[in-house]
Amino acid sequence: MGSNQYAGGGRAATYVGDGRIEVVENPVLDPAEGTVRIRVAYTGICGTDLHILHGHMDSRVSIPQAIGHEMSGTIDAVGEGVEGLAEGDNVTVMPLDWCGECPACRAGHQHICQNLDFVGIETTGAMQQFWTVPASLVVPVPAGVSLAHAALVEPLAVAAHDVRRSRLQEGEHALVIGGGPIGQLIALVAQRNGAHVIVAEPNADRRAFAERHGAFVVDPLHDDLAAIVQERTGGAGADVVFEVAGIAATALDAVRHARTRGRVVMVAIHPQPVPIDLHRVFWRELEILGARVYEREDFERAVSLVAEGAIPADELITSTVPLESTLEAFESLTNAQAMKVLIDVQN
Repeated sequence: MGSNQYAGGGRAATYVGDGRIEVVENPVLDPAEGTVRIRVAYTGICGTDLHILHGHMDSRVSIPQAIGHEMSGTIDAVGEGVEGLAEGDNVTVMPLDWCGECPACRAGHQHICQNLDFVGIETTGAMQQFWTVPASLVVPVPAGVSLAHAALVEPLAVAAHDVRRSRLQEGEHALVIGGGPIGQLIALVAQRNGAHVIVAEPNADRRAFAERHGAFVVDPLHDDLAAIVQERTGGAGADVVFEVAGIAATALDAVRHARTRGRVVMVAIHPQPVPIDLHRVFWRELEILGARVYEREDFERAVSLVAEGAIPADELITSTVPLESTLEAFESLTNAQAMKVLIDVQN
């Protein structure tokens, strides 16, 4: 892969290790063959970016490096050999670059390639004014879609993949454990599929958000979640449980709330092994499903959902800050209950 495949340029918010981000200036390079240079408009901060800042992923990041993978922008220049994309097109990027040769790729599961390059982690990311990426990663965004809203496509694609992986059907009951940004998006996509959704979330503001947008909400710290799930499902349990909280106790609880032959989707990343009630899995013939990132169809569906106004994008965007305030924006997410903070990369 050529060194110009993921070239950065202009001002960039760069992770330099030790919990620090510095804004630096890089030269703007012409795009190499098969790539496009994007004038980045907005970059979102996600949980993975927080893990990078805290040093948990230093083995994968080439320090110093611009990070970020939730983004939107406009094509600024097109390299030789690129077709179907043009200067001025509004776009986002599906930040997965696979090898095409490993057993997973050959089986058609390129998004979980055994040698996957997650762009923005293994390679330079979108927290910079100009970002060059392979044209194959670029996903067009309709001209009428706000670029701020388009920066939500990547996390929405995660939710679309999670719901598709669950095989959730119209009329089924879904329990979402954890009402952070991804949990809220899963709830919204699940309702779009015609499901009845319960969101279990201890934070009052996040419960209020979910309730405003059609979910039945439960405070798991003070309410009897098991009894409520039984009541809401006529004693059966949830058809699908999405574990999004990433806590050992919620992983254990997830199988307890699923109906006979229900599906439990493990969405959150558990960095260490956690207990799970395998007797319950056996007794009820449950399915435990992993769900990691997304496929191209999930990304394209996410673009459609944003374009249709199917998600409350303005409410999901808690704040927008200039590039110079990137470190402060990270700290606000660490210490508060914000939904989605966007970096206005050009300001």
